[in-house]
Amino acid sequence: MNSEQNQKVKVRFEPVGVTVNIEAGRTVLDAALEAGVHINASCGGEGVCGKCRVTVEEGAVEGGLTEKINAADAARGVRQACLATLTEDVTVRVHVESQLDKAALKALAAGAPQSAILIDGESLKKEGRFEPALAKVVVKASPPTREDNRNDVHRLLSALREVGESGFVFEFEAIRDLPEAWRQGDWQVTTTIMRPVGRKGGRNQVIRVEPGDTSSRNLAAAIDLGTTTVWAQFVDLNTGQVLGSEGDFNSQIGYGEDVISRIVYAGKPGGLKRLQEAAATSINEVLGVLARRVGLDLKDISLATLAGNTTMTQLFLGVEPRYIRLEPYVPAATYYPPVKARDFGLNFADHVRLLLFPSVASYVGGDVVAGVMGSGVHKDPRLTLFIDLGTNGEVVVGNQDWMACAAASAGPAFEGGGIKFGMRATKGAIENFSVDPVSGEPGIVTVGKAKPKGICGSGLIATVAALMLAGLIDERGRVKVDHPSPRLREGEDGPEYVLAWAADTQIGRDIALTETDIDNLLRAKGAMYAAYMTLLEGVGLTIHDLERVILAGGFGQSINLERAIMIGLLPELPLERFTFVGNGSLLGARLVALSNPLRAEVGDIAEKMTNFELSTAPGYMDNYTGSLFLPHTEGKTLFPQTWARLQEVRRALQKAV
Repeated sequence: MNSEQNQKVKVRFEPVGVTVNIEAGRTVLDAALEAGVHINASCGGEGVCGKCRVTVEEGAVEGGLTEKINAADAARGVRQACLATLTEDVTVRVHVESQLDKAALKALAAGAPQSAILIDGESLKKEGRFEPALAKVVVKASPPTREDNRNDVHRLLSALREVGESGFVFEFEAIRDLPEAWRQGDWQVTTTIMRPVGRKGGRNQVIRVEPGDTSSRNLAAAIDLGTTTVWAQFVDLNTGQVLGSEGDFNSQIGYGEDVISRIVYAGKPGGLKRLQEAAATSINEVLGVLARRVGLDLKDISLATLAGNTTMTQLFLGVEPRYIRLEPYVPAATYYPPVKARDFGLNFADHVRLLLFPSVASYVGGDVVAGVMGSGVHKDPRLTLFIDLGTNGEVVVGNQDWMACAAASAGPAFEGGGIKFGMRATKGAIENFSVDPVSGEPGIVTVGKAKPKGICGSGLIATVAALMLAGLIDERGRVKVDHPSPRLREGEDGPEYVLAWAADTQIGRDIALTETDIDNLLRAKGAMYAAYMTLLEGVGLTIHDLERVILAGGFGQSINLERAIMIGLLPELPLERFTFVGNGSLLGARLVALSNPLRAEVGDIAEKMTNFELSTAPGYMDNYTGSLFLPHTEGKTLFPQTWARLQEVRRALQKAV
């Protein structure tokens, strides 16, 4: 006799056509996670964001109705997946706004900027710093005789000394494989050696031996484990050449859009294990696609490097992350030793070591350290502001002599989180916007030129900037609903501007930007700008002292500088002082594989970066409060050009009226 707890129900997800059997009593979101079907769940399934809308087409569920679902939608079966409990077999349709579009990632990769400050294999060779962290050394030896019956390890050590190598320790697996390798290779073997880094008395590690000469197949995998995406590159350690890049969404997003949501989920029974497995699965899928595309075998990978923020690193390693979000915000570690990649579920050979970037603090992680190293901030005399704009916001100020860093509690607004119709920059997301100030009619551009289904971070910035310039919202972000255009109205969630009418969208609903959305953007951009100001004030400098600004991260790459300055997200400086580096995390991961000297610098960079806890930093709250305006309460001083332009437009509008 089956108990109700053990009863299984069948859930079919459309339009993907995937079916999963799951215990009754669990939620539609649980079923989607088990089936590998993505449903937007910005809050990690806590029931507060309202973005996990699905339609129950056949069968019935219990619950799933909240104030975020109106009566008409409820009548046609719309439910929140995280609150809808399964009691019988059902067919569920996933809404179009939850469907991920990998093509947008391809466009992002194609548009990655090239900058003179970036380092590649050729420049490392010219500088004498092309020393990969791992080497393959081919040696030959005479076969043993009665007169020379040294053991196999002794014979290998002698052969290595003859080619100038010394100071070794052996992994057991290499000793185990050596007898057959010598004899199968007719007394020629390839020895894989992991070099020590920056330590006196460090020893070379023999981690693998292979029969014959396999030195031409010496590859590394560089991995960026981001909160939203996973990227990987294959690098030839003999030449320094990048053989290919590939990216995909991090499947952890099904458990929450941001690190806080995932830390909360990790605290649930089995949560940490599921998140670790999700990270490993996402990395493996990216590596597999890349290997097939470039015609390589993963068994030829000798080394892997990984950069990620502090939470992503701990989740990947299966290390309890809860104390990252609890005061006084303590990570488990800032440094991790090299580990065996296979021990953490990656599809590499047993011998492959994984090098992990160190973190600075709970919210300034290895991805930022990697970006700083790759962009050369730590070697440049110019005063630099390094900004990693993504799901999280990290800031570094400094030069070759000193660096200060902080994490801005910007929240997920730049990735569409906390925005009623917010979404990632995938097909159908509004990414550009203009508006006629008299009629209030918009001009919108979407990713992929498709019908709109939401608004992404760059579109959010563009829309707020244009509405502000047109005088349709004021400096506090309040919508002027007294405007004659029907697009400026009182909506169900308060004052709003309608970007697209329901008939013109993919989702069958009006897509609108609400005052609450604008307020969330103001808080996000305010947190970032206040972080710049607080760090600079902490060392006796101002915004005007900055000699260059480096933008890293996927969102930083797609941002429109002029509009970001206009709303007060970026400092008002000459545009030529801004530089994009694209995926700084992946850049750093690649360089560490190619250069042991740079690998040694990573630790120095992390130690040089002084972390500021902004919540307790003097002046931060004053700076934050001042930044909650468009563009700033001190607009005339900090944003003089923007301020002058606003006054000019307003005078022109008054004359037109």
